Order: sequence, then C-alpha cells, then structure tokens
Amino acid sequence: MSAFARVATPAGPRFARADGDGWLLLRDAPWVSREETGERVLSPTLLAAVTPSKIICVGRNYAAHAKELGHDLPKEPLLFFKPPSAVIGPGDAIVLPPESERVDHEAELGVVIGERCRDVARERAGAVIFGYTCVNDVTARDLQKKDGQWARAKGFDTFCPVGPRIVTKIDPQRLRVVCRVDDETRQDGETRDMIFPVADLVAYISRIFTLLPGDLIVTGTPEGVGALRPGAAVTVEIEGIGALSNPVRSA
Repeated sequence: MSAFARVATPAGPRFARADGDGWLLLRDAPWVSREETGERVLSPTLLAAVTPSKIICVGRNYAAHAKELGHDLPKEPLLFFKPPSAVIGPGDAIVLPPESERVDHEAELGVVIGERCRDVARERAGAVIFGYTCVNDVTARDLQKKDGQWARAKGFDTFCPVGPRIVTKIDPQRLRVVCRVDDETRQDGETRDMIFPVADLVAYISRIFTLLPGDLIVTGTPEGVGALRPGAAVTVEIEGIGALSNPVRSA
C-alpha cells in the first residue's frame, strides 16, 4: 500500500508520496509516473486529492440509506454528476448557499481511475483503479426534492470535498466509513453493504463513459445523513485512507 496527495508548494500544486513523517515530491501525477524529484517536505498543506475531468456519483447504493430517504432500491446503479468546480480540499470551507434551507453531509468512498479506459470487464476493474480517497457528497436536500433532477442540489461550489490522500492496494469492500459533525458520529457504515460493489460500478460506468486518469467515482453513502449548520466541522473518515475535515459556513 502507498499513499499519495496533492500538496501546496511555492511552485504550485504538486503530487507527493507519503514517506514516514514527510512527503516526497513527484514529477507528475502518480498514475503517470512515480518518479521523484528528490525534494522532501515535512508538513505541507494538503489540497484536494484529485482534479478530475468528471465526477460520477452513485445514488442510493446502500439499502439503509435508500430506506431512510423513503426510496426503493435501484435495480441498476443510479448515476449523476458533480461538476469539477465543486471540488475542495481538506480544511476548505463548505459554503451553505442561500437557496437551500437543508444541506446534508454524505460520507463516501471515492475511486480514482488510473488509466484511460472503456468497456472494462468486472474482473479487470482493479487494473484500471489507481486508488481510493474520502469524499463528502454535500447535498442540498430540499433542492434535490424540489427539482427532481440533482444537478443543482449536488453541484454548488464547495459541495465536493476530496482527500486527504489517495491510497493504493486496499480492499474497497472491507472499509469502515464514518462521518462526524463536531463530536457527534452521524454515519458509521461498511462498504461491504454496497448494493453495487466497486468492480460492478467501474464495469457499468465504463460502458457509458470513457474514463480518464484522475476521474473520480463516488460510490454512495451509508445511512445517517444529516444537516450541516454554519460553524460546524464535518469529518469523513475511512479506515486505511484517513480523515477529511472541513468547516461549514454560510455564504
């Protein structure tokens, strides 16, 4: 297992590999090359783990979450997009828009694609996945219900925190997904409870879209979603990956 992150440097954002208590800077994105520059930084500011060309999200992929929202279980993956402009990194503020009276957290496992691919067989899905990260699929719940389609509810700027690291070579179906708001645990689920496992999602999605390196698949949320309030701090934690924390503020 290796861990990578995007870090702030005087020369701009760079990818780096975790090395003990520091980070070794890379010459390129790690799915392109893992060649190191020879530079080592100890405590850099961690940025959004990826800057994807597209963010493909999966709705209602945990039975208990579908039930808590009053929905039937989907017979095939329910897909929607978040715009890349929604991405923020660890420590960046989630901004609550004035258009919404109810904005929820949704803790989710993110899948980072490592190569250009199309029509990937389920058995080969692991070969095109670079690694895994934490995602908060922030949702304006009232607008989601009002609009019927989800572009506005899911797409506001700051509605896709991603990070803090990308971790390779872990089993995506054996991970605990937790969300805390301040000191309160709101969500505590297991990825083994996904209706459609990660390999199935990659196969299904790649039959529709060409996936590019750095693209992000967001795999659904366990039960326990709840409202965010200004002044709160929300943390998505996935075992083996880390904790993604963001403050919440009003616009």
